[in-house]
Amino acid sequence: MDIFNSMIKKTLLLTLLLSFQVSAEQIRAFKSDGCSHFPDGTVKQRDLWCECCITHDIAYWQGGSKLQKKTADKVLRDCVLNKTGNRLLADAMYYGVTVGGSPVYPIGYRWGFGWSYGRGFKTLSDQEKHQVESKLIAYKKLEIGQRCDFEYPLLNRVKQRVGTLFNK
Repeated sequence: MDIFNSMIKKTLLLTLLLSFQVSAEQIRAFKSDGCSHFPDGTVKQRDLWCECCITHDIAYWQGGSKLQKKTADKVLRDCVLNKTGNRLLADAMYYGVTVGGSPVYPIGYRWGFGWSYGRGFKTLSDQEKHQVESKLIAYKKLEIGQRCDFEYPLLNRVKQRVGTLFNK
């Protein structure tokens, strides 16, 4: 009887483990739009702190714990400060992402946006870390040209309208 119970337990355990493997969530491919709804740089240097935002996007895309989010937000602030020397700008961006990047918001740039909505603050498993690494390798292989050369449809429309006004 003990052998029979042991076999049943092992079978149930194996079935349970296989069901987790099959139903494991997959992270979406990484995409960035630079600093989202914030400029990527100045008028003279359009992408001055864009790389800071892409690094921040990578952290937000993969998500993780509350501490990892706090760290990512501080790294963004420090990076922008180092690039610009402008404490006010760096702090404004820091407070913006601290409040606006919460995983509770159903937006495309929330904490953990690579995963399905509702994940919240959750440390990545080894399998999820492997997925993240694979997707980042694929992203870096596809990277063509300037990383911070994004199309901004709204900005392009405004430029077109302004140009039309001055050409009259």
